[in-house]
Amino acid sequence: MAKIKENPEVEKMRHSCSHVMAQAVLQMFPEAKLAIGPSIADGFYYDFDLPRTLIPEDLEIIEEKMKKIVKEKQKFEYSEKPIDDALDFYKKVEQNYKFELIRDLKDKGENKVSFYENIGKDGEVKFADLCKGPHVEDTSKIGAFKLVKIAGAYWRGDEKNKMLQRIYGYCFEDKDKLYQYIKMMEEAKKRDHREIGKKMDLFSFQEEGPGFPFWHPKGMILQNELLKYWREIHEENGYQEIKTPIILNVDLWHQSGHYDNYKENMYFTEIDETGYAVKPMNCPGGCLVYKNSMHSYRELPIRNAELGLVHRHEKSGVLHGLFRVRNFTQDDAHIFCTTDQMKDEIKNVIKLCDQVYKKFGYEYHIELSTRPEKSIGSDEIWEKAESTMKEIMEELGRECIINEGDGAFYGPKFDFHLKDCIGRTWQCGTVQLDFSMPERFGLEYTGEDGKPHRPVMIHRVIFGSLERFIGILIEHFAGDFPLWLAPTQVSIIPVSDKFVDFARDLKDNLKKFNLRIEIDESQESVGKKIRNAEIMKVPYMLVVGEKEIESGKLVVRKYSEKEQKEMKVEEFGEMVKDEIVERKGR
Repeated sequence: MAKIKENPEVEKMRHSCSHVMAQAVLQMFPEAKLAIGPSIADGFYYDFDLPRTLIPEDLEIIEEKMKKIVKEKQKFEYSEKPIDDALDFYKKVEQNYKFELIRDLKDKGENKVSFYENIGKDGEVKFADLCKGPHVEDTSKIGAFKLVKIAGAYWRGDEKNKMLQRIYGYCFEDKDKLYQYIKMMEEAKKRDHREIGKKMDLFSFQEEGPGFPFWHPKGMILQNELLKYWREIHEENGYQEIKTPIILNVDLWHQSGHYDNYKENMYFTEIDETGYAVKPMNCPGGCLVYKNSMHSYRELPIRNAELGLVHRHEKSGVLHGLFRVRNFTQDDAHIFCTTDQMKDEIKNVIKLCDQVYKKFGYEYHIELSTRPEKSIGSDEIWEKAESTMKEIMEELGRECIINEGDGAFYGPKFDFHLKDCIGRTWQCGTVQLDFSMPERFGLEYTGEDGKPHRPVMIHRVIFGSLERFIGILIEHFAGDFPLWLAPTQVSIIPVSDKFVDFARDLKDNLKKFNLRIEIDESQESVGKKIRNAEIMKVPYMLVVGEKEIESGKLVVRKYSEKEQKEMKVEEFGEMVKDEIVERKGR
């Protein structure tokens, strides 16, 4: 199986850049307390406890100091210290966050810790940080970087701890790649789904429910159109829809393994003095539906699909519009099949994902995540599951990135990463191969030999989180949805009150084409009405007045196009009807 490898040198640059930034911040604020500073997907960040609140202008000053450090070609040198010596040192210099990290390592049985020191040409230690590395050879090898944002971050992500100041930066191999990425992020800012969603009146977030989206009428149209498409393709592919409860007895979550492996992300309650949990995933309920009846090998595969509302506790600091919420709808499915069927079933899921993602114009790549540190099931089961997933990729001739240790706690998984129109990638679909859950729930089917056998369970989603998928769609299309998804498909704009009755008759005539139509009956000028329709990204505008009444033709304006067309009512209706029925893309 071909593997796509990410460049480890870039990660070294980014990690090294975080150390250089920390050194620069200490030059500016000698009393600063250092927390953590890792590399991330596009660069790096570092968390600081500072004597004052940073302002945007500070980033320019820190960046200039970083550039001077880079020019000094300070070497990154690895060293180790006995853990007690490190504790004494950090206690002496009053770096309490580092002290806490080292104390935790000592509690885990560690007897030494590693550091990286920045050594100047004079041989003097310019900066040192608790770190495992790796790093570039010296600061001149860092590449191109830019500091971009200041944010708040709780120490260790815990709301009970102190709020620190986090500085984010980008880092790439060269200036061209950095510039391209900055341009992409500028474009992404224009496409922010939170702003577009507000302008288009799709959804909102309220103080009474942080992290819980409120869907408005237009947002529900968008959501329901997606679900209508989802249901159609699943029926075509042999799925049957089920629905399971949101709250289930806590014993079920012990049985499934979620309590031991996922409880920090779950919500709990009590009913009739008995413990219950709000479901974070749909799979245990899916197992109970399967177990409710006896099954024969002749019935398999059984493909049960569920649009399940799940709740997961996310810390307030990581909530982000529709991308990170506390309740969302998973377009789940659980396939129960024999070992002989599992490869074909997974291949069929990949084919279905391919069909759906192409509908929205997405390219994608697949990543295979293997056994995590916390897991259920034997070594033998995991080895069989992982080798099966690798064989599927080889048989399909597909490339795949390997993510060691990033699988679900019950099995390895394929993750589908979608590339949007400005080059960003988003993890949406997933396919998980599970031998453990059927064993835990005692799931069986009667084989051809008349004896009980254990089915294989395949977990999969395509949208992933419906809410997150909509957020991605909003940014991918910048709110300019394909006609079949647009909440309002046609805006009729009478040039004055005199033509409102004609506009209403026109709306009635177009109803047979099943269009979502709004008439702008406001007292605004025609230009303002057109502008309002453009803000709402309405695909088609029909301006009506004396000319249209006399000619019997419509002047059709398409969003984002300057050219207007004259069309008869029936001609326009048939054109947009075909566009909707075929669910044409942009």
